[in-house]
Amino acid sequence: FSYAEHAELLTAAGARVVPFDPLRDERLPEGTGGLVIGGGFPEVYAPELSANEPLRTAVAGLAASGAPIAAECAGLLYLAHSLDGQPMCGVLAAKARMSERLTLGYREAVAVSDTSLAAAGTRVRGHEFHRTTIVPGAGPEPAWGLVHPERRTEGFAQGDVHASYLHVHWASVPGAAARFVNRCASPAG
Repeated sequence: FSYAEHAELLTAAGARVVPFDPLRDERLPEGTGGLVIGGGFPEVYAPELSANEPLRTAVAGLAASGAPIAAECAGLLYLAHSLDGQPMCGVLAAKARMSERLTLGYREAVAVSDTSLAAAGTRVRGHEFHRTTIVPGAGPEPAWGLVHPERRTEGFAQGDVHASYLHVHWASVPGAAARFVNRCASPAG
């Protein structure tokens, strides 16, 4: 799942958007300077995602290089150490698993620190929709401080990786796409 406008906004900000398939492609597209991993249902494909070790290694290497990565929901799970015991990219020191509980609803949040998507203090609205849990639910530097419907921290802001359950429509955050593209051109190493 991703908003079509994200690719349009990235293109308008000067990026060359190149799709790839994490189930089949064993490497990132040539010249990848940043990565956006949208939502979906990775738990359905956990064995296939795990089996694609060359791509998992490439994603981890990209993160380690300081290139910006924006991951939401399924992307968050893909960057985790594991999903239901299956190895994932290992970028985040977190483990994810399926849950019987559906988490669903609109959220209001504030960026806790500067990331490739938002400056600290930026207010956003988004939604959560998942049947998974991740432990821990937030890193030492969380991506978001949720303010509605409950107060809690959520996600990971690690290096130039921004990973969270929160789906945010970038058109509602002026400058998010341009900020991401600028970080692609000169990653914070």
